[in-house]
Amino acid sequence: MKSAVETLNPTRVRLSIEVPFEELKDSLDAAYKKINQQVTVKGFRKGKIPARVIDQRFGRGAVLEEAVNDALPKFYTEAVNEAEIDVLGQPEVDITELKDGETLNFTAEVDVRPAIEIPDYSGIEVEVDSVEVSEEDIDKSVEQLRERFASTSPVERAAEDGDVVTIDLEAKVEGEILEDGVASGVSYTIGSGELLEGIDDAVKGLEAGGEATFASELKGGSAAGKEAEVTVRVTQVAARELPELDDEFAQLASEFDTLDELKADSRKRLENMKQYDQATQAQERVLEKLLELVEVPVPEKLLEDEINTRKHNLEHHQLGQMGLDLEKYLEIQGKTEEEFVAETKDAAVKGIKTQFVLDELVKREKLNVSQEELTEHLMRRAASSNMSPDQFAQAVVEGGQVPLLVGEVARGKALAVVVEAATVKDTNGEVIDLDDDEDETAETVEAVEASSEDAPAEAGEKTEG
Repeated sequence: MKSAVETLNPTRVRLSIEVPFEELKDSLDAAYKKINQQVTVKGFRKGKIPARVIDQRFGRGAVLEEAVNDALPKFYTEAVNEAEIDVLGQPEVDITELKDGETLNFTAEVDVRPAIEIPDYSGIEVEVDSVEVSEEDIDKSVEQLRERFASTSPVERAAEDGDVVTIDLEAKVEGEILEDGVASGVSYTIGSGELLEGIDDAVKGLEAGGEATFASELKGGSAAGKEAEVTVRVTQVAARELPELDDEFAQLASEFDTLDELKADSRKRLENMKQYDQATQAQERVLEKLLELVEVPVPEKLLEDEINTRKHNLEHHQLGQMGLDLEKYLEIQGKTEEEFVAETKDAAVKGIKTQFVLDELVKREKLNVSQEELTEHLMRRAASSNMSPDQFAQAVVEGGQVPLLVGEVARGKALAVVVEAATVKDTNGEVIDLDDDEDETAETVEAVEASSEDAPAEAGEKTEG
């Protein structure tokens, strides 16, 4: 076999491959054997039909077609390996010449990972939010805890903001009561915004036994997105009573003996959260600066596939679970379809560029992923997917997604190298010394690359054959 490579553009090549006919022998033998098992000829046992009889009865062309289909992936893979090119996706194959007994010539056009030059990134500087916890932040945190320990008691008066009402609901669309539009004994806190738009104004001022009707657009169910006439009946009004902010409350709501100890713990937790946010912000901004430094050609077919994947996942997974279609989603977001397409394309380009650049850094820095690192990352991914580690690991293995997880961790390590070399300052001008958390950086990388909550296809995945 002989092969040659022609570069069509920075992300696409054409392989021209010549195969001497004798190298098709194994595929021809396999073709005759396969046809032997599929056909019957009077006077011959199944599987024992001579090749000349198959040629006479079914045509040599059928045998050649079967043999070539069997041989093409093997010779294509050999040519790819010989040329040492990093292919992306499936090739477009064209048989240019097939002479029985002489030669098989074909071409294969395929996208390739572009060559990327990583410049010096040690001069990258970014600014992040400072870690500052105010007394107001602490008071808000303690107040949220206090809300969780609130009690309720029925009252004989009209409902007010903050009250908990027990209600019955009935929704009609075009005068017909919906089968899934009736609910009884629903507990609702006025002002929480957890139910239908307009319900707060409808129930405020009603006492137990009171009833009101209002119009609202349904968020879910069989008539999601439609305007409904909703009747609400209040069966009970209960006032919420918050516990006193004192040492007794601290003992009730936490493991601490005093309110001061509870507040000190709240401060520490808020500082940790802000430090995590600060580290994530630093990683995102360093990555943005890195991408600005590197020229990255994006394969057109890969970009098209990624855009389609992102749109499909949004429409059929995320929006489907919320009972919305794309048109309604765009209306809620206040976006046109053109704006949505442009934003999706920009996100897809950024995700592909991120993967290419960080993969190049992984190679350049010779970064490897240990079993321990992979296991830790798998545990985090399982937790974010609301699955047990065993369930998630099984799904990953069965889906052939182990290389994807390895890639996420490796790219996280590559980004950590760049972040470590960068200068990160907070808004006060203080230089921040970030503790490298490679799993955390892997999550940042994944968020940039991902097209959905599902694991995205590996943009750099080789396809052989």
